[in-house]
Amino acid sequence: MIPIRDDTPTYSTPYINYLLIALNVLVFLFEISLSPPVREAFVYQFGVEPARVLTAVGLGSSYAPQPSVLPLLTSMFLHAGWLHLIGNMWFLWIFGDNIEDYLGHFNYLIFYLASGIGASVVHILLNSNSDLPSVGASGAIAGVMGAYFLLFPSARVLMLVPLLFFFTFIWLPAWIVLGYWFVLQFLGGAATAITTAGRQTGGVAFWAHVGGFVVGLAMIKLLPQRMNRRSRYQY
Repeated sequence: MIPIRDDTPTYSTPYINYLLIALNVLVFLFEISLSPPVREAFVYQFGVEPARVLTAVGLGSSYAPQPSVLPLLTSMFLHAGWLHLIGNMWFLWIFGDNIEDYLGHFNYLIFYLASGIGASVVHILLNSNSDLPSVGASGAIAGVMGAYFLLFPSARVLMLVPLLFFFTFIWLPAWIVLGYWFVLQFLGGAATAITTAGRQTGGVAFWAHVGGFVVGLAMIKLLPQRMNRRSRYQY
């Protein structure tokens, strides 16, 4: 199933959401302009390698933050390919504007970055021996989806559903769409943990998605709702 749009109205222009989408696209265009060896080195430099980050933290104040810890931030603006980028930006486009409308521009930026960092931390803790770089905005976007799940459970999401040889559209409650997505990520993470049994493999960072979603659930309760939006619902 592919989400097409939601029916939750917004009352402000989502400038930060537009900025985040633009930054992700621009960084990806820079990535693909690099030669394959240089791009690989770039991804290893700015993607999250769990073993490297944990080693850096273990060294205390003597480690160099740029190559070891900075990827917690930079990795969420890198992507592995066009489908990876388009899928992430599409979900951010659908759900991000409502969370920015609820929080306000600055708080939304803090929320987004914290969700992405939290997602990376969960990925690191559950893949502590891996030296494969993890990239993508999906952890931060999972946080956005977690916040949407909590704030707008009754909102409707128009889904494109494949049925054998044709497609149909169906409106579903947001709690079903996002809850189903979260369960899939959790089951995917559990299955990966069982089948790989400590071996390093590439693929989807399921636990980063789970971590980002949970961080989003928590942070949307901690950050205040923007005042001018709140007044619209007080009578």
